[in-house]
Amino acid sequence: MNLEMQQFKADFFKALAHPLRIRILEVLAEGDQSVNEIQTLIGSEGSAVSQQLQVLRAKNIVSGTKDGNKVIYTLKDPMIIELLAVAKQIFNNHLVDTLTILDKFKEDEDVPVSPKN
Repeated sequence: MNLEMQQFKADFFKALAHPLRIRILEVLAEGDQSVNEIQTLIGSEGSAVSQQLQVLRAKNIVSGTKDGNKVIYTLKDPMIIELLAVAKQIFNNHLVDTLTILDKFKEDEDVPVSPKN
């Protein structure tokens, strides 16, 4: 069971491992959208958006429902919204750590070095 869970997680994170796919998920976290709506909100080509949606669909992360002549995409699991929020918090934590290190480095540079006799 543990190995299957690890494989699921690896496959899941591989499916998320593209900036455009993450952006699509962020857009869908705000509400269901068609390809054209996603394309407009992201400012990306329709073919690129469609390709990335196909990857997300194949991994069961989003689903599409036919609505007339368009397909409306939705997140399969609302926990994706929380996952994106956690990833943002981790990024912010790393940023704070980096800024702290840079501040410390700058403080060390500002300390005059006295020559040894």
